Amino acid sequence: MRPELSVQGTATAIEGPLLFLRRNVEVGLNEAVEIIGEGEKPRLGRVAALDETVLVIEVLESTGGLGLQDVRVRFFGEPLHAALGPGLLGRIFNGVGQPADGGPPVALARRLRIDGTPINPASRELPKDFIETGISAIDLMNSLVRGQKLPLFSGGGLPHDRIATEIAQNARLRGEGEGAFAIVFVGIGISHETAEAFRRAMQDSGALAHTAMFLNLASEPSTQRLLTPRCALTAAEYLAAEEGRHVLVIMTDMTNYCEALREVSASHGEVPSRKGYPGYMYSDLASIYERAGYVRGVKGTITQLPILTMPAEDISHPIPDLTGYITEGQVVLDKTLDHKGVYPPINVLPSLSRLMDQGTGAGYTHADHPSLAGQLFASYAKAVRVRLLASVVGRDGLTEIDRDYLEFADQFERRLVHQVGRRTLEDSMELGWRVLGRLPRAELTRLSDAQISRYIRPDREGKPHA
Repeated sequence: MRPELSVQGTATAIEGPLLFLRRNVEVGLNEAVEIIGEGEKPRLGRVAALDETVLVIEVLESTGGLGLQDVRVRFFGEPLHAALGPGLLGRIFNGVGQPADGGPPVALARRLRIDGTPINPASRELPKDFIETGISAIDLMNSLVRGQKLPLFSGGGLPHDRIATEIAQNARLRGEGEGAFAIVFVGIGISHETAEAFRRAMQDSGALAHTAMFLNLASEPSTQRLLTPRCALTAAEYLAAEEGRHVLVIMTDMTNYCEALREVSASHGEVPSRKGYPGYMYSDLASIYERAGYVRGVKGTITQLPILTMPAEDISHPIPDLTGYITEGQVVLDKTLDHKGVYPPINVLPSLSRLMDQGTGAGYTHADHPSLAGQLFASYAKAVRVRLLASVVGRDGLTEIDRDYLEFADQFERRLVHQVGRRTLEDSMELGWRVLGRLPRAELTRLSDAQISRYIRPDREGKPHA
């Protein structure tokens, strides 16, 4: 690392979070800097753009109080690093990794680049093993696998923050690895009220003891928002590589991150692409999502559960669209279910966990888990088609089997998807078998005769299911 450089008197303009300087030093892109104003505390920044004559600094804190004549900039000769060490868990940090809970700085054991280092694809292993979230519609129908990246697609007004909090409180590994489990919870561009709700919920439940929280507020500069997930993932990488922990990273809301990316891109004068977002948004998101994984030689793993709100509930919008290309499935929240009072309002039909078969079944969850999930999917899909038919011909125009499917759909949503409090996988499976008891046995084509005999019971009305 070269010696630090310092310049003063070269600032030409301050526009929002950007500081413009006349270039008179040799520095590199993304180099960390410290901005010092007269009588002001030092502020963190990084080199965002440069050419032969101009240097642009992204100031990661407020630029209020900075004067062009007296501002001084120190260049560190390296990208932004995070100071990490024992004692990360149980702490709350701001968006750039500084303690926000009144506690001391973390004891330094390693300094890691916050933009991470590329993972050799040849060293990756296929994600495996099951993470129990406590939510039936995920655990039973769209299982989260250790090392996977599984986003949650939400919409305006839907309770994704509540779901994120409950998963952070209840998620666990099953079996021997449970003690090595940790949570990294990331709030991006959230309000003071939401941040306090997250903080209080984690503290009151005791889940903060195995959690590191990174909270970036909506009132803070948009440039800081771009670093928050990277700082949090750097902490997750330390926990996985150095402490051997299996880390679940919950990030909400990635839409706020993308909006900040668009704002900063526009301030740089870059040519916009789809809906005003920069053309490199795909690779930028990939640089975050691809930091999850199961890497050979590393004892721990990183699993990601990013949460995003789809603008106008449009799943083809660039944010969910690009996220879907990079990640391994999606869990979709539905306003219709929310209006029915179903919580969590997860629509299982457009939801998908592409790696579910790598973490379920014998040796992971239960030998009959995949068959049960497949039968519930198939039956609910048919029930939704019957609902559409009933809206045209009326309930009286349906066959008896069709009416059984209507009853099944209602029970599936109100007894299995809807839940109050945490459920184990065994609880969810038991409910799944009970709900399938609403259907004639001849309709259970994805179950074996042995499974039907062992698990399926007549419904509460005692109707024969021959």
